[in-house]
Parts: sequence; structure tokens; C-alpha cells
Amino acid sequence: MIGALDQSLQFNASALRLRADRQQLLAANIANADTPGFKAVDFDFGRALDSATRASGAAGTPRLTASAAGHFGTAAASTSAVLAFRPPSQASIDGNTVEMDAERAQFADNAVRYEAALKFLNGQIKTILSAIQG
Repeated sequence: MIGALDQSLQFNASALRLRADRQQLLAANIANADTPGFKAVDFDFGRALDSATRASGAAGTPRLTASAAGHFGTAAASTSAVLAFRPPSQASIDGNTVEMDAERAQFADNAVRYEAALKFLNGQIKTILSAIQG
């Protein structure tokens, strides 16, 4: 019974974790907008979610893949996301690839989607509790 409940919540829980981890990455990008040589990073949410739901079904919580330990601290540590440098549409002189308008738009979009995932997960939990209580 617990396995079935866990499986029913796993997809939305994974989506929520990935959204939270992506929000941390986007915030780090914004925070480093004036850091010379900083390279903006992100991950493909769809691929990461697909990978997380496959991996979590078999072996628990998936882990982040990064090119070197400590590059990103704890951000996205609970995901199966493969981080990639975001190519800039316009190069900067100091080598920084953060484009504030794009980062803000991605941040706002991800925040809205995080809230939607949270509400959906809460609704799913309420439905399960209602079914259990009768």
C-alpha cells in the first residue's frame, strides 16, 4: 500500500524538487551577473524530470551530474539534472554569460511553475487523505 502511494506522488515530488533546484541555479546566475568570467548554467527540465522519474522508481533519489565536485555546492544536489552552460546571445567583454533579462524571465517562469507543481501536489495529497478518511 505504501509503495502505491509513494509511486502516485513520486512524479509531482520529483518535479517540485527539480523546480526548487532550478530556482537556486537561476538565482545564482542572477547573483553573479557582475562577476567577470562567470558562466550562466541551467538544465533541461524535461530531460531531468524524465531521468529523475526513471531513476527514482528503481533506486531512490537520483543525484546531480556535474563536471567537478564543488562547482555548484548544494544547488540541484537532489536531482538527476545534467548542468550545461547557457550560451549567451550577446558576448560580454569580461566573459560573463549572464543575460539579466533572460535570467529574470526564466526565474519568473520557473517560480510560477514551482507554485503550480506545489498546488498540484497538495491537491493530490488532499485527495488521497479524503479517500483514506472516507
